[in-house]
Amino acid sequence: MGKFIKAGRVVVLLQGRYAGKKAIVAKVFDDGSRARPFGHCLVAGVDKAPLKVTKRMSKKKITKRQRVKPFVKYVNYNHIMPTRYQVPTEIQPAAMVTDQQMDTPDGRIEARKYVKKLLQEKFLQPPADKSGRPSKDVIYLRKKLRF
Repeated sequence: MGKFIKAGRVVVLLQGRYAGKKAIVAKVFDDGSRARPFGHCLVAGVDKAPLKVTKRMSKKKITKRQRVKPFVKYVNYNHIMPTRYQVPTEIQPAAMVTDQQMDTPDGRIEARKYVKKLLQEKFLQPPADKSGRPSKDVIYLRKKLRF
């Protein structure tokens, strides 16, 4: 069977603090690593999704409701569920977060800030798909999972 969990795949986390949250796979480790001797991946996800905005809201309220709270994390393959969605290549999931950034607390903060900036930008102006409409993959990632 082919590998379908690749960089750019949208997944749903099933266990732990971020259970039920959506994330993008940044890097895969099929054979594990020295520190984690099991199949796992590095994900960048949405802890708190942006809220609905209406015309009558003030600019201040709109900017507050459009904020995104991201997270970066190593996750075991057993604890994620892949979806059919794959983010567009222009988002460059591999560049979101690196192993070197995950080694230090300052690096993690830097990675989270970059992911936050990137996701907020893409959620406001979703990239177009082949037919010219906003990408369904990014729209799916933006919405809170209802369960």
